[in-house]
Amino acid sequence: MKTYRITNLDTPVSRIALGCMRLGGSWGDVPVTADDRKRAVAAVAAALENGINFFDHADIYMRGKSEEVFAGALKELGVRRDQVVLQSKCGIRFAGSPSPESPGRYDFSYEHITASVEGILWRLDTEYLDILLLHRPDPLVEPDEVARAFDELYRAGKVRAFGVSNHTGPQIALLQASLDQTLVVNQVELSPLHSFLIDDGVLADQREAIYANASGTLDYCRLHGIRVQAWSPVAHGVLSNPPDDAPANVRTAATLVTQLAAENETTTDAIVLAWLLRHPAGIQPVIGTTNPLRIADSCLADDVVLSREEWYRLFIAARGGPLP
Repeated sequence: MKTYRITNLDTPVSRIALGCMRLGGSWGDVPVTADDRKRAVAAVAAALENGINFFDHADIYMRGKSEEVFAGALKELGVRRDQVVLQSKCGIRFAGSPSPESPGRYDFSYEHITASVEGILWRLDTEYLDILLLHRPDPLVEPDEVARAFDELYRAGKVRAFGVSNHTGPQIALLQASLDQTLVVNQVELSPLHSFLIDDGVLADQREAIYANASGTLDYCRLHGIRVQAWSPVAHGVLSNPPDDAPANVRTAATLVTQLAAENETTTDAIVLAWLLRHPAGIQPVIGTTNPLRIADSCLADDVVLSREEWYRLFIAARGGPLP
């Protein structure tokens, strides 16, 4: 698989990443089963066999179980730590913690960031993270407090690079002004059916500019060398298998995806991911499936280069109307 470079990382990363949220079984307190572990091993093995070396986690995924199961899968497969690039996220806190009346919330405090990383490292059974992301913007963020946490983690060798998730350009700039470390990643929701960050640049000064707070985020990341990662890049697979009650734009886009897959002699998942890979921002899709066959089908996107006309046809079909 072709690779990208991420600032401050020595290892080139696969253009497609595996999101590891579903590896841990269930969100509840149900223990991980032997079948869960078996599925995780198969998924990680399929990813590695198809050229993926980048694995995305978060401390909250299945309440930490996903990171533990992944570490066990690497051990069972005999994968060395230097053969993979590990990224995790922190900052989301569940309702009921630490007290019953505590709401679900975001927490970029020094104490929470540093404690979260200690837990992540223990669950992943590693001495360091390649990248740590702040998961969702915290309205109460104190950038100097984040800087203190990042400095400590970096100096201790526990985190090699830092980034954010679901942040706008101005939010990134606010944090960066206080940091010694460069923010190198922004992970956002992005797919043909969730293209608001791309629409933002097309619909400026138009009445249908429905996502004004995108604030030039995609352009900001390109200008500052920040790798854009796309979560939910195939929109839960609805462009490959649309439900019966799907809206007209979804049905139209799904039909086009099937047509493009046939014309390019590839899979429907590969076409949807190739749409992201075609964008000049150098977007890195983070696929969330644990099905080895779908992982392989997705990785075929690395060999697909959509033409300008194909890219725009899917863009317009998925957004449900012509460009201004």
